[in-house]
Amino acid sequence: MEPVLRIGTRGSPLALAQTHQVRDLLIAAHPELQGEGAVEVVVIKTTGDKILDRALSEIGGKGLFTKELDESMMDGRIDLAVHSMKDVPTWLPEGIVLPCMLPREDVRDVFISKKAKSFDELPEGSVVGTASLRRQSFILNRWPHLKVETFRGNVQSRLRKLDEGVVDATMLALAGLRRMDMANEATAVIDTDVMLPAVAQGAVGITCRENDEQAHTFLSALNCADTVTRVIAERALLRVLDGSCRTPIAALATLHNDGTMTLEGKIAKPDGSEVLSAQGKGNQADADTLGKQVGEELKTRAGPNFLTI
Repeated sequence: MEPVLRIGTRGSPLALAQTHQVRDLLIAAHPELQGEGAVEVVVIKTTGDKILDRALSEIGGKGLFTKELDESMMDGRIDLAVHSMKDVPTWLPEGIVLPCMLPREDVRDVFISKKAKSFDELPEGSVVGTASLRRQSFILNRWPHLKVETFRGNVQSRLRKLDEGVVDATMLALAGLRRMDMANEATAVIDTDVMLPAVAQGAVGITCRENDEQAHTFLSALNCADTVTRVIAERALLRVLDGSCRTPIAALATLHNDGTMTLEGKIAKPDGSEVLSAQGKGNQADADTLGKQVGEELKTRAGPNFLTI
């Protein structure tokens, strides 16, 4: 039978695990999707997956993981695309919207090493591999005796390189490991007061065409309002700072039972020589405004040349 719904995804094991979760949730929520072949998963290789020998900041930033998926959607080859929200650019292409996010996973980073139980135990000169400027900056700020090298690839290839001794340690998002039933690979989980997460880390978002009423109907059953509220605040902060993979930015929104929320943001110099923090509190209904306020505070304190060093 002709598929009712085509879901686009990158081909990494983590991207496929997230997409299969979305597919299974859609099938469970909608009887018309339960027939054999009604939902098709379409794997699309992105530029970010093809170029692995350079940092994302050098080859164009986050959009490299979404560009081909966006093009496939606008061409009608897919109806939905599943993304790790921390990879989604600050601005979406015209005609594409993000109406759905799944319940957010654990936002924390993990430390992984065969040689030490924590960053504190790594000897001077040890090499930490990471593709993230945020992680690089915070590592160098807190543990200046360590070295950081660009370390890209999917979770499995990074762990393999670690086993081969290419680097002494690496970092990954706990959310991704848990979605692949690989949380046991973590040597230690890092508290957010030590390493504030990337904007929207742990959240999965699903995009569709703005005028695709069927897709909007299907996705409405999966949307988590709390996740959306938190991500709105964090991405508003990112937007004010014009955040990209060239910018070491971290943010975390926390919801409270009284209808308020707090937002913490950090911005760092790439060499780790300075980290600035800002916090704010507001109503959950004003998540975007709160994000802008905290972002503006960071932007003012940083000044125009903060990220040039």
